[in-house]
Amino acid sequence: MKRRAFLLGALVLPADAGARAKQVNAAPKQKQVTRKPPLAPSPLQPGLREAKLQIVSFDSSAFPYSGVVPDTNKPFLDARNGRLRGHTSLRGDVYWEQPTYSDRRSLLYLPPGFDIQRPSMIVLYLHGQGSMLERDVIARQAVPRQLADSGLNAALVAPQLAVDASDSSAGNFWRPGHFANFIDEASERLMHLLGNPNAGYAFNRAPVVIVAYSGGYVATAYALDRGGAGHRIRGVILMDALYGDEDKFANWIAPRRRQAFLLSAYTDSTKDENANLEGLLDKSRVSYLRGLPPSLAPGTIAFAGCGSDNLHTDFVTRAWRPDPLKHALSLIPGYSVRGRQGV
Repeated sequence: MKRRAFLLGALVLPADAGARAKQVNAAPKQKQVTRKPPLAPSPLQPGLREAKLQIVSFDSSAFPYSGVVPDTNKPFLDARNGRLRGHTSLRGDVYWEQPTYSDRRSLLYLPPGFDIQRPSMIVLYLHGQGSMLERDVIARQAVPRQLADSGLNAALVAPQLAVDASDSSAGNFWRPGHFANFIDEASERLMHLLGNPNAGYAFNRAPVVIVAYSGGYVATAYALDRGGAGHRIRGVILMDALYGDEDKFANWIAPRRRQAFLLSAYTDSTKDENANLEGLLDKSRVSYLRGLPPSLAPGTIAFAGCGSDNLHTDFVTRAWRPDPLKHALSLIPGYSVRGRQGV
């Protein structure tokens, strides 16, 4: 059953302002009854003074995964060594279920100034190969800090995929409907992190922007293709991440060309795949821009070449400019935190 948190409201009634003075035994003087002023409405909860960060185990996690590899009859855990089970990557390397495919954790982050009373969204970050949440997503790529600096009124959710491995497997995100379950659980956990039980309704309705770096494209493609929450996804930002599945990205954006946005910033390492996606969009008569757009408003589709594949390793922090993720997020209109957007 999907997890839902509902907004609870309180009805505030003003005190009786019509109390009238009463006469006592026809005395010439009237006794005045003190009138109470109407009750003032409860103040809205202010934005966060300090950031909140938590890494927590999810029930609807990407791993462990014991199904098959999509479009094959091959079990994901196809290698054995005694009681150990493992997966053979496309490069032929064997990674064992422990510890590579057993981490259920996700990173949750609310930046300073986040205000659930204002329009807000959820940014889902899908890391690339060879990554760990603490070492890479937080420290090396500075994803929480870049989100905070962007001025976007958004919560960050980043699931751990394959742990520190040269593997882009999507795990349970390959399963139909799993993405929707994951987002539902993330909404509930964000409500608890914020510490406001009234925030559940807002998080459950918040639009989602997916940011994928490098190997995170696989989980992104399947979330778009069969995730079960296409109505929630407002946009996709690919950070040198289009290494395949171009058809899934084209099939997602073509019917949403006026409601969603797509930005693919890339190096020479994914130049051919981006050209293929452009060709698919041409066949569907979908217009797009080449270069960085002035904003990521609904209907924006853009491809931005950034040069040599030497940039790939540090693409999240040094691409077309320092802190490119911060810049990309700041281009999303309508979700700023008190005018801080556009930095």
